[in-house]
Amino acid sequence: MNERSTRRRFTARPADPDQWIKAADSAPRAPFTAAFTARLTIDVTPELRGRIKIAAFGRGVTVADMLRELLEREFPPTEGQSS
Repeated sequence: MNERSTRRRFTARPADPDQWIKAADSAPRAPFTAAFTARLTIDVTPELRGRIKIAAFGRGVTVADMLRELLEREFPPTEGQSS
């Protein structure tokens, strides 16, 4: 019982982080787009978070969908760049 298991655990760190990050490019993703998506984390005040959630609820959309649309409008693809 004192021996360490050689099995990889769920929380094991990848041996090659660069390869691990690039592997997501080939992983199938679905819901809102067939393209690879990346998570973006920002810090906002609790008050702003509340206003965002209320606005999304009032529009009948999720916060994520509402913010994706806002970011697409604010930062359209530039010439020669695919979306």
